[in-house]
Amino acid sequence: MSHGTFNSQWHETAYGLFDLLEVEQPTVERKPQKSKVKVSQLLGRLYVKYLQNFHSMEECYDQIVHPQKRRVIRHCLDGIMGRILEIKNELVNLEMSEFQFLDDIILDMKLTPDKMEMPIPYYFMHGDSAEPLKDRDKRLAAMLAKIAPEKPASTSEKAEPQMLTEEAIRILQIHERARQGRLRAKFMKEIRSQEERERLQQMRGAPTLDPDVAATKIQKVFRGFAQRKKTLVMREEELAFLGMVRKPVPVDKKEAVEYTANTRVKRRLIQEQFESEFQSALVTVKDKLRDVEGPDMREGMQDQIRQWFLEVRDTTGKFPEYPTEEEGGSASIFQKVTETGEPIAPPDEGKKKGKKGKKGKKGKKDKKDKKGKGKGKGKGKKGKGEEEEDPGWTMPPSLFTTTVAEGCHDYRNMWEMREEKDNFQQKHDVELIKEKKRSELETEIRQQVDEVMRDELAKLKLAIDKEKAKAGKKKGGKKKKKAKKGKKGKKGKKEKDLTPDRTIDSLYEQLVGDGVVVRAAKTQMTEYLGEYSYLGSTLRSAGIEPMPSLSEIRRVVTEYCILPMGSQAVHEKAPHIKSVALLGPHGTGKRMLVNIACSETGANLFDLSPINVAGKYSDKKNTALLVHMVFKVARALPPSVVYIGDCEKSFMKKIPKTDTTECKRFKKELPKVLKFLKPEDRVLVLGTSCVPFNADTKPFCGMYQRLILIPRPDYASRRAIWQKLIEKYGRLSAQLDLSCLAKITDGYTPGHMMTAVQAVLNDRRISQLHKKPLEASEFIPALAKLEPVYKEEEIQFKTWFEKTPLGKKRLKAMKGDGDDGGAGGKGKKGKKGKKGKKKK
Repeated sequence: MSHGTFNSQWHETAYGLFDLLEVEQPTVERKPQKSKVKVSQLLGRLYVKYLQNFHSMEECYDQIVHPQKRRVIRHCLDGIMGRILEIKNELVNLEMSEFQFLDDIILDMKLTPDKMEMPIPYYFMHGDSAEPLKDRDKRLAAMLAKIAPEKPASTSEKAEPQMLTEEAIRILQIHERARQGRLRAKFMKEIRSQEERERLQQMRGAPTLDPDVAATKIQKVFRGFAQRKKTLVMREEELAFLGMVRKPVPVDKKEAVEYTANTRVKRRLIQEQFESEFQSALVTVKDKLRDVEGPDMREGMQDQIRQWFLEVRDTTGKFPEYPTEEEGGSASIFQKVTETGEPIAPPDEGKKKGKKGKKGKKGKKDKKDKKGKGKGKGKGKKGKGEEEEDPGWTMPPSLFTTTVAEGCHDYRNMWEMREEKDNFQQKHDVELIKEKKRSELETEIRQQVDEVMRDELAKLKLAIDKEKAKAGKKKGGKKKKKAKKGKKGKKGKKEKDLTPDRTIDSLYEQLVGDGVVVRAAKTQMTEYLGEYSYLGSTLRSAGIEPMPSLSEIRRVVTEYCILPMGSQAVHEKAPHIKSVALLGPHGTGKRMLVNIACSETGANLFDLSPINVAGKYSDKKNTALLVHMVFKVARALPPSVVYIGDCEKSFMKKIPKTDTTECKRFKKELPKVLKFLKPEDRVLVLGTSCVPFNADTKPFCGMYQRLILIPRPDYASRRAIWQKLIEKYGRLSAQLDLSCLAKITDGYTPGHMMTAVQAVLNDRRISQLHKKPLEASEFIPALAKLEPVYKEEEIQFKTWFEKTPLGKKRLKAMKGDGDDGGAGGKGKKGKKGKKGKKKK
């Protein structure tokens, strides 16, 4: 694809975002919406439209090679990601559920389910953070390599005895003689069969068959062969048309896919080349501007400041106080002079007047406000039994719409009408660099000029009026001291540093040595297989709470764990989620999702699972030290994931006597540390559990902000999983009935399917596939040995989730929303009030 293709795609996306911003920021103030259904439809449509723009904008950023355009797109891309997370948070609060089923909206907008997949930006792992992440991986690999040789020392006694040289030679001779014997036997067999054929031919004599009869026989055989081949092709086409067999990819399409993939890789290499050229241009252009325009800038600034000195001296009779660096230095003078062409009074006098004016205004306003408040209270009082009106729902203010708007306006003002006929290769624009560097150079020169002009002003004051200058200095010194005292009074609670004398590198090495820092298995989100469910909204409208599909799980994990962790700008402003728990039966892929979260963002993985830290840092003091060390290193080396396997054990009411992992020691330490995590810290606590109902619900839900239930896969997901797993180890055949396999494995998890495929498709069976195609019946013995997830266990997860805070709200909403349902959430108080009246 050409540069123009992605430029036009950027154009369409930018104007699509303009349309969305008009919906979100209307010129006329919107009335509060009281219908919950309408609010969820509005937010759902916004979510889907932002997701569409996210897809196209991410592709533009990945493939556009112009370095300055990519910076504008990146800024807009962060805004879109943040806005999606904000809308997601609103939908969760509105529907009281982590999963939103938007299939009705997708059908209305005539979109395919692949548009609902949440993309993971390529720059998370391959942008500016690529080199630091590679260095970190190399360092971790080196540390693990040092530790690895020490482990086999304990198992050295069990090592197999070495074979003697004579014995090895004897075994090789035996096998070589056997090989030669088999080869001789094969040759002798071929010679004898050839002799037999020659003998039979001599006995039969010359052929007496009529040539016409022979030709007819050949025609019959060939026509039969051609018809059978044609029938087989027609049968395969019919099955593919009915959807019973996957349609084979044509050769041209394969070539097109390979060509596209190669083109994308080439464009990424060009991006790196153009980026390095752009970085070097930033330095050279600035140096040129400093040499050419720098002296003129300096002289012009000095002349303006001297003129200001004289004007203020003429009007007030004394020289002004020079603005400090905090006030902006001479920049504040230039700004005021350009706005008003009159002489300016000293900054101190303006401040005093401003303060007095503000105080006066404040006093009047406060009185008016107090009076107004008093009146409001008198009028607004209601009886205890009276109904409280539902205020309705209004769109809360967003921290990301301004970012999106800035990105779109930058495109419209800077790039939409820019002439780029001469820039066919899409390299950087020198004029834009000059504009940016000119302002940077101006600030640098202004700072230098400020130092010179402060000295010059001080000398002028000393020469004209020494006593006044000294008095002014003393007053200024006293004021500064008072300000310092005021600052000392402000103190807040801070986290204690238990390792003040240790460096981050030494702590990191210690944690690697103790096995707390581990390497995550490289896994991509595309490897977590599962299909989209089309019945979610239908079941909800019927009053049935549906279980999410594996496609929904992918999207929710991306929203909570990957997008915020991948971008610092998004993490700082988006709804702050500190901890997530992945809950579900064995084999549903919880640990795989943890690895995916680390792999897609390049995060460190700290394993605080009870099994992993058993016997390490066992005292109460050492446990606090371990938690402190983990989170100190995690904050210093973002992004970081703190993984806790079997997270329910820390909150169990009764621990079995057989359990020796000291699992309850983190119960108090982890919630304490979570309080100190700020939005700037890209740290996520990620727990997994197969039996969350064994834990005490209240502290467990207090520890984990988001609880994600992972169900067993549905029919469509099972069929897709079987197909991908078999293709990974072998090849599909027409005899293999995937529909049958998907049907009989109802209740089995992806882990069970993987185990069955590995058991059946061993090396020997794979080598026989070209002779003996694979059949569905071969997997039944392997599946029979595995224990499936029964419906009772799934119901147990559902009933437990209904006892969680979010589950209780959801259950209450489903029971209470017989009508449209108020979006404000205050309709139930009125009912209580009415009951109270009747009793009286």
